[in-house]
Amino acid sequence: MKLHAVSLMIKEVSQVTREVLHTVTAQEQDRSRGADGHDGHNVRTPVAVSSVGEDRAILLGFSMMAFSVLMFFVVGITMVKPHINSKWEEEDRCMLLHAEILDEWVDCRGVSTIPCLTVTVHLTASNQSALLHFDEESVLLTPKCFYVPKCQMDQKELEGEVLKVKSNLDAQLGSTSSCLTDPTRHPGDVILSRKYTLRRTLLALLWPSLMLGGGALLVGLVKLTQCLAHLSSEICSVAAGGRLAAKYTHGKFYKIIQRSTVSSAM
Repeated sequence: MKLHAVSLMIKEVSQVTREVLHTVTAQEQDRSRGADGHDGHNVRTPVAVSSVGEDRAILLGFSMMAFSVLMFFVVGITMVKPHINSKWEEEDRCMLLHAEILDEWVDCRGVSTIPCLTVTVHLTASNQSALLHFDEESVLLTPKCFYVPKCQMDQKELEGEVLKVKSNLDAQLGSTSSCLTDPTRHPGDVILSRKYTLRRTLLALLWPSLMLGGGALLVGLVKLTQCLAHLSSEICSVAAGGRLAAKYTHGKFYKIIQRSTVSSAM
């Protein structure tokens, strides 16, 4: 009788094992179908909403990075390249000699002509004379002029504005101030200050750098969130399947043991 009960228990255990494996396999197939969106609307709707928000966030991140690259290109042309090409680095002491208005007026954008105020200074270190300019850009735009008024058609107002600047300079004849020279490319010119300094160049590069970093950070956070969500869903599915299989197996084994106990007692 006991051998018969044991054989029956072994058969039922093997049957329970097959049923448990079949149940777990069916659950995995149901979950995979639900993830693909072939089940009800309750499964499709959260996935669709989440994917749309993530796609928009990733698109925004890549748009920020693309726009930052364009800003780098513009800043490189307008600030970085002139700063690299600027060689106005040698300092000198300039003494103001005289200021005069040239008889020949310069062209102003093809609209009118404007007077040109030229200023001559004496360099203390090299003991030479040179033309004074505001910055390196004015050396290229108006090679002979220290000051030119804004373009307008009223010539009397232009002359009055230039004469006012000349009178202020005449009051400072003989005074000295620091200036910058470029003996290699511009031996006859000096400037008062540089326009394309390192500080201004770095400040111009700051904003595209921040935008590039923000876009990359946004894309990285979205990708990290997707990986964590996928990992969490896998852990939850494995844990749920294990609990269901354990519960199912426990109930079957309990019935088998109970029946075998009854059979042994008989």
